[in-house]
Amino acid sequence: MSDIINSLDRALDILILLYHKKREMGVTEISKELGVYKSTIHRTLYTLENKGFINQNQDNGKYWLGAKLYAMGMVVGEKMSIKEIVKPYTRELNMEFNEVVNVSILEEKSDDCPRSIVIHKECGSNQLQSVNPTVGSSCECYCSSVGKCLMAFNDINFKSFKDLKIKKYTDTTIENWDDMLYVLEKIRQDGYAIDNEELEHGLTCIGAPILDRDNKAIAAISLSGPTIRMKNGDFNYKVKRVIETAKKISNLLQ
Repeated sequence: MSDIINSLDRALDILILLYHKKREMGVTEISKELGVYKSTIHRTLYTLENKGFINQNQDNGKYWLGAKLYAMGMVVGEKMSIKEIVKPYTRELNMEFNEVVNVSILEEKSDDCPRSIVIHKECGSNQLQSVNPTVGSSCECYCSSVGKCLMAFNDINFKSFKDLKIKKYTDTTIENWDDMLYVLEKIRQDGYAIDNEELEHGLTCIGAPILDRDNKAIAAISLSGPTIRMKNGDFNYKVKRVIETAKKISNLLQ
């Protein structure tokens, strides 16, 4: 894009590189990673250090992220929760398909099976609120698309609740934990989950995980609606768009 300022773009690339590497890096290594001349890297590092965005270790000459970034991150954290971050993306998905979009997080208790809690819901004025859980409501993870994503991409201690009986909400609710383990492995491979009327008759949901930089699901997003509408048209395209949206949000958080 012609509007990009190359020097600024390069400086941001350095900050992102240091963030992802999670360690100090020297000029030569940064130069090789970014494919930029060492002299250019030197000038950019000097500018970033002068503004407090990076610090140089005087013992080895390598660079690491500076306190200015920490301070800025604290301010952002105080003003913006994950609910604020996801809003533009849930709105976009809602407007594209005119179906309800939910974002949920994991509630794990040592003496019970994991539950997912709805923290954000996007729906149009013409969409029935009753077809989907309300904000603050929760359900067992095994019977929802977001719940299965949260289980698949987190370290869940199944031993603590494997003897608990699974409550069947519909004929398609999963019946035992052995089957659940198989389903979770497939979700990890595919990158998404489906709720095929497993919680509520006539309701189908597509879910995908929102991942942190350690590939753990800090939340999950779903597109939900009446089965007759959800499976009308290109269902695979809906799956693709949910995955894309989850990845966009994940990239912001990584």
